[in-house]
Amino acid sequence: MNFFKNISGILISLVIALPCWFLGKLFPVVGGPVFAILIGMTISVFWKEKGIFSSGIKFTSKKILQWAVILLGFGLNLNVIAKTGAQSLPIILCTISVSLILAFVLCKVMHIPSKIATLIGVGSSICGGSAIAATAPVIDADEEEVAQSISVIFFFNVLAALIFPTFGTLIGFDTKSADAFGIFAGTAVNDTSSVTACASTWDSMYGLGSATLDKAVTVKLTRTLAIIVITLVLAFYRTVKEKKQGGEGTKVNIAKIFPWFILYFVAASVITTLCHNFITDSLILGKIENIFSLLKNLSKFFIIMAMAAIGLNTDIVKLIKTGGKPLALGAVCWIGITAVSLVMQKAMGLF
Repeated sequence: MNFFKNISGILISLVIALPCWFLGKLFPVVGGPVFAILIGMTISVFWKEKGIFSSGIKFTSKKILQWAVILLGFGLNLNVIAKTGAQSLPIILCTISVSLILAFVLCKVMHIPSKIATLIGVGSSICGGSAIAATAPVIDADEEEVAQSISVIFFFNVLAALIFPTFGTLIGFDTKSADAFGIFAGTAVNDTSSVTACASTWDSMYGLGSATLDKAVTVKLTRTLAIIVITLVLAFYRTVKEKKQGGEGTKVNIAKIFPWFILYFVAASVITTLCHNFITDSLILGKIENIFSLLKNLSKFFIIMAMAAIGLNTDIVKLIKTGGKPLALGAVCWIGITAVSLVMQKAMGLF
């Protein structure tokens, strides 16, 4: 019954998502989710009262977003990423720590709403839109908070994709090897789409084939694993906090508060890893890989649908008026991550 109640809003999100999926392929620096949220916000300016579409739009922004996160787990082979990402792990841990600490401190100092600060901190340090998509339901962030955070991350994604290849040349990265710039792009650029754009540009500039891209994406996937830890920690914190707020004599349903979809996400990652570890028949493994690839693409499309729904529920005028402090926070996190990545690489003798 709920499905039929929500179908109109789901369909309008789907209609917006379809062209955005192809636009994201044509312009990877921007990406499908950003196109979707921008188009959704633009439509929302002229379409104030959603009527029968309202329920389905909300369903898409919440539930379909959770499904997207679960399916994202099928793209993570924990074993392979752990092996290939070992070189960059110290840098990743440092950049994530710095970003989260900066977000926490500036949240207090600048009086930025805690949910926006959390989303920007997590989005900057881990993997942009995907991390925000995974974290938002855990901390119960609303559409405007998600939209604002995505907008901030998008802005610095574009800046990174445009200036980092030239910046890398100026500071003396080895132009005959993919290692230094690949690790830099994988640790200092927020979103996967911009990581690939940045690394591909470096490959093109110095004729490295796809070596930088392969390195950067591997590092980026290693960073993505932090979603598991961060979301579980945030889920535990929220569960404990809401239990305390229940007060004496009030029963709190822990099972209802806890975001179980995160555990399903972890389970999907474990399934992927087990398949790669124990299935030796290349033909069977190839078919399973095709299924995982399909599920991963479906995850990406669901994220675009959810961003379209979030855009439809966002007041763009209010977003612009209140965007100064979140943008400043994003800038500090981005600069901090970039600086730490460079310092760590220098200390480790990588450039």
